[in-house]
Amino acid sequence: MIKVLFCCHGNICRSPMGKFVLQDMVSRRGLSHLFEIDSVAVSREELGNPVYPPARRELARHGIACDGHRARQITQRDYDHFDHIYYMDRSNARYLQRMFPEDTGKIRPLLNRDVADPWYTGDFTQTWDDITEGCEAILKELL
Repeated sequence: MIKVLFCCHGNICRSPMGKFVLQDMVSRRGLSHLFEIDSVAVSREELGNPVYPPARRELARHGIACDGHRARQITQRDYDHFDHIYYMDRSNARYLQRMFPEDTGKIRPLLNRDVADPWYTGDFTQTWDDITEGCEAILKELL
C-alpha cells in the first residue's frame, strides 16, 4: 500500500484538491487498491469545515466529487502512518519542519515551486493545473 498525504494551510482548498485529484487518477487507472490518500492542514483555523465552495466547483467541473471531507490538522500519527507527505508551499514547509524536526525525508513539496493558493488569488483553475501536474509526477515517481 502506497500511503500519500497532502498538506496545506487550512485543508479546505489545495490539499483536499490534491487528495481528490490523485484518488481520481488512481481510480481511472484501476489502482485504487494500491493507494491510501488523505489530506490535512498545518493550522487549526478551518477544522471541521468542508472543501471551500470554489474548490468544490473546480473539482466538480472536472467530474470529481469531494463529499464528506472535513478539514483536520496533521498529527504525529499521520506522520508515522503516511509514506509520502506533500506540502503546497514554503509556509507549509516551515510549519511541518517545526512539527517534525526529525523528518526522515518523507515530507517534500508537491512541485518545485509553490502551488498557487486560490484563497488569495481566486484562481482555482491555476491551482487545478498545479495540483494535476504534481499528482501526475507523483504517479510517475511511485509507479
